[in-house]
Amino acid sequence: MINEEDLATVRERSRIEDVVGSYVTLRRTGGGSLTGLCPFHDEKTPSFHVTPARGFFHCFGCGEGGDVITFVQKINHVSFTEAVEFLADRVGLQLRYSDGGGQRIEPGLRLRVLEANQLAADFFAAQLTSPSGLPGRQFLDGRGFDKVAAEQFGIGFAPTGGRELGQHLKGRGFSDEELVKAGLVRENGWDFFQGRVLWPIRDAGRSVLGFGARKIFDDDRMPAKYLNTPETIVYKKSNVLYGLDLARGNIAKKNQAVVVEGYTDVMACHLAGVDTAVASCGTAFGDDHARLLQRLLGTGDISGGEVIFTFDGDAAGQAAALKVFKGDQNFLAQTYVAVEPTGLDPCDLRIQSGDAALRELVGRRVPLYRFVMRNVVSGYDLDRVDGRLAALRAAAPLVSSIRDASLVPGYLRELAQLLGMDPEEVRREVKVTVQRRSRPESRRPEPAPGDALPGMPEPQPGLPVPDPRDRRLEAERGTLRLIVRAPETFDATWDGLTPDDFTHPAFRALFECVVAAGEGPGGWTQRVLAARPDPVLEQLVVSLAVEPVLREPTEAYAREYAAQLRVLTLSRRIAELKSKLQRTNPLDDQPAYNRMFAVLVNLEKERKELLALATGPAL
Repeated sequence: MINEEDLATVRERSRIEDVVGSYVTLRRTGGGSLTGLCPFHDEKTPSFHVTPARGFFHCFGCGEGGDVITFVQKINHVSFTEAVEFLADRVGLQLRYSDGGGQRIEPGLRLRVLEANQLAADFFAAQLTSPSGLPGRQFLDGRGFDKVAAEQFGIGFAPTGGRELGQHLKGRGFSDEELVKAGLVRENGWDFFQGRVLWPIRDAGRSVLGFGARKIFDDDRMPAKYLNTPETIVYKKSNVLYGLDLARGNIAKKNQAVVVEGYTDVMACHLAGVDTAVASCGTAFGDDHARLLQRLLGTGDISGGEVIFTFDGDAAGQAAALKVFKGDQNFLAQTYVAVEPTGLDPCDLRIQSGDAALRELVGRRVPLYRFVMRNVVSGYDLDRVDGRLAALRAAAPLVSSIRDASLVPGYLRELAQLLGMDPEEVRREVKVTVQRRSRPESRRPEPAPGDALPGMPEPQPGLPVPDPRDRRLEAERGTLRLIVRAPETFDATWDGLTPDDFTHPAFRALFECVVAAGEGPGGWTQRVLAARPDPVLEQLVVSLAVEPVLREPTEAYAREYAAQLRVLTLSRRIAELKSKLQRTNPLDDQPAYNRMFAVLVNLEKERKELLALATGPAL
């Protein structure tokens, strides 16, 4: 966890126009804004705006926006922490950290570990080309990798002596304690890696986080075929992917990620033209890896990207596919499986059949649901009636968990074909099975033919994004724009406004944050967003902060906007009450009718008074 004071200093020193200007050519316009061509989508007319006074950027073409940290996250496809560290390095600030329990982490340790890792990578790479590195070169040659490939991926070799790296780094000013904390030297003084081929594991910014090492000598004292850097301040195996430094840009550009199982598989894929390949390091692919890839894909469209897994065709590969399937909900992109019928991994496939065969393997991908469903069904005796029914009941939860409801009918037909059963019979049994597995309180009556299957995931809760072109929301948007940009023009009651005056959920939620913000430390927009952290609200505030107002904000201008909005609210209430009066027979319930009529008269009077205030050109 980064120290809060350091985080504030990074924001203060990182001028957004300088950071954005290193990626985008900006030109000054009126009102203190800068414009340029958006780096997040193709355009010919500049719609990308930077407002230095407020520290925000926003594109009116694609909707991307945020502060300087958000920009670095999006342009470099990195996490929040990585973006802060990038900016801190840029302004020469040494960040202070603490662990989750509040314990302080030694200041400067992260930078020292990264520096030691880079020097170690350079040392290992030099050793590979030395006479002692011959076994490493022979191993790489046997896997189809030449000198150029070794240099491209930074492959290295750890000497067999066991002390060379530690001595080299101590000669460069590193202490024994620092080298142990970096995972490069053991506490007994021996190098952590000895007599192995090494791959440097880098983050998206190409900083070396750690190493993966393969056994090449039979007398290696470490029994594991692969050995990875232990957990350090910078290396967390559940949060890193090998090849990310090379694949990051291609993943974002192509909206595709190919997940393989080993370092040489990543190399083989990239050399064969599959330049979106990555691999987990020293652990199985997990939820954190899935979230990392989803961020890199950068798409909220369920059909706008794809993640392709390569698995062996054996039992271990099937088990791995099932594990990934359980975490499939972490992806917004579609998930696929590419399995070579011969059982070869990508590296061996390239050696035996060439680059084209590897590209074809990825091209033959099949949906993950289909792969898993076929494997589940294959475990039952389909020649028996009870076997077919058991297979159907085992596959039913897979069908019901498919996110895209439009795919369900197709998978039902495919399942029926796999089982040799009537499609309607399969559909009925799937519904019954899902209902049986559901909790009693969540069971629903059996739907009519054509209804969605029970058990289908409900839409995820979240605020919808208001359309800035919706003229019905102009008063709400304009009022909030003025509140965000000039809150001082409103009185303590926000000129009588309430959350009920906002019909759009996002606008209502933002006004509730405005009411809750109050006085306190930090800037106005930061206090508003802190009341309810939400990406939609954050993006909305950024957009409102850079949108132009029609005239100079004043207290009179604010009263006009508030009155306009309150008039609309009263108009809705009046329309609803008139409708209710029309449905009410005064002969049946005269007192209730009279009460409603009296309320209607008062509402009409209040609206007339507000209309006198809302005569200005606010809208």
